Amino acid sequence: MAKVDATVIGSGPNGLAAAIRLAQAGRSVQVLEASDTLGGGARTAELTEPGFRHDVCSAIHPMALSSPFFKSLDLSGHGLEWVHPEAPLAHPLDDGPAAMMYRDIAETAATLGADEDRWTTWMNTWVPRWEGLCADALAPLGFPAHPFWMASFGLSAFQPATALAKSLFKGEQAQALFAGLAGHSVLPLDMAPSSAIGMMLGIAGHAVGWPMPKGGSQSISDALASQFRSLGGTIHTGVLVTDIEELPDDGPLLFEVAPARLADIAGDALPMKFRQTLQAYRHGPGACKVDYALSEPIPWRDANVSKAGTVHLGGTLGEIAASERDCWEKRHSDSPYVLVAQQSLFDPTRAPEGKHTGWAYCHVPQGSTTDMTEAIESQIDRFAPGFRDTIIARHTTTAAAFEAYNPNYIGGDVNGGAPTIDQLFTRPTWKTYRTPNKRIYLCSAATPPGGGIHGMCGHFAAEAALADWPG
Repeated sequence: MAKVDATVIGSGPNGLAAAIRLAQAGRSVQVLEASDTLGGGARTAELTEPGFRHDVCSAIHPMALSSPFFKSLDLSGHGLEWVHPEAPLAHPLDDGPAAMMYRDIAETAATLGADEDRWTTWMNTWVPRWEGLCADALAPLGFPAHPFWMASFGLSAFQPATALAKSLFKGEQAQALFAGLAGHSVLPLDMAPSSAIGMMLGIAGHAVGWPMPKGGSQSISDALASQFRSLGGTIHTGVLVTDIEELPDDGPLLFEVAPARLADIAGDALPMKFRQTLQAYRHGPGACKVDYALSEPIPWRDANVSKAGTVHLGGTLGEIAASERDCWEKRHSDSPYVLVAQQSLFDPTRAPEGKHTGWAYCHVPQGSTTDMTEAIESQIDRFAPGFRDTIIARHTTTAAAFEAYNPNYIGGDVNGGAPTIDQLFTRPTWKTYRTPNKRIYLCSAATPPGGGIHGMCGHFAAEAALADWPG
């Protein structure tokens, strides 16, 4: 079969996934990356002090272990090693012990008071179905392989998280734990389908865990790049593509960019009406993140929280719902829902001996220039008194700075678009990966199944290109 040259613009996990799939099919593929460092949303850098390795964007990767794309590869042979904390998640509360999510369902349920049996029953329903459920959930719109499971899942997943939490659980601990999980949707928790991501992350925590890559998220990108190069592919960094005329004039072009950026680059190569549709694609709230170099581990009031790789801070269901509603309505919360990762407790390569890193962010209005450091630290100190005394150095990235760092993070939206019902299945348009120009494809997180480190957006975009360009 004759080879068809293909070019992928962007070296994040989706771009590299697209490149790998094309190369596996015998295509001659090149990847062009604007930055001097490959990786997109999976990069690691010394943002504070020498020797402290901080994940620039993504940090914890529950979907990677279940992704059909990642499962199809042996990335351990390319240097990728997963680290599993003792507990995937902790959710401290002001009164009483923290709600904890362990790999073991019964161990988790034992921290949830009156909801112990409810959590056990709920998770025992879904965890055995995880592999099939995940494969269907990470696929584009179509008839699922497990239609009855997906229909049953949808009955709960398409509810607002506040409603589902209150219908499933009676106690503060379980409701708060689910609120923190659903907060990853970056939707108001009283809006559908905010329950969907909460359910997926909760089930994944028991089924496969919430691991982190040894050495930082850059390790994922480096391993994918190594796999791609082993198939004969080439990667060129420091190549900023601003006009489609700069690209080869033959073969498919796959763009790991935000829809509006694709409209800018493609210009007249796409019809004006389609470009307007891309530009109208809606992005969600932004993120403000603080990276910390610490003299010691975060001094949690409840010592069990130190067993967790990820910590959700925000208190009760009602508090988290209020915070997530604020950023959606362009307000900065005085008491934001804060997501914390404490990688160095489980991966000593992240910090000098005896020292530690901290990774924390909250959601803010899209395009915000507000520095939320004080609000973030107040939430950490609320559950870990004395935290500020452990800080050696900090590095803050506002939502606006995220977009300056990566123009695909429109307004600081690092998830690739608002996962509202009308955008969930046909993002960014009903054509998903394809465009009216048969050479141009979109393979970013703005396509199904959306944000997260799973590579499926790139994989499916490459499948579309292979179908259209059989060689």
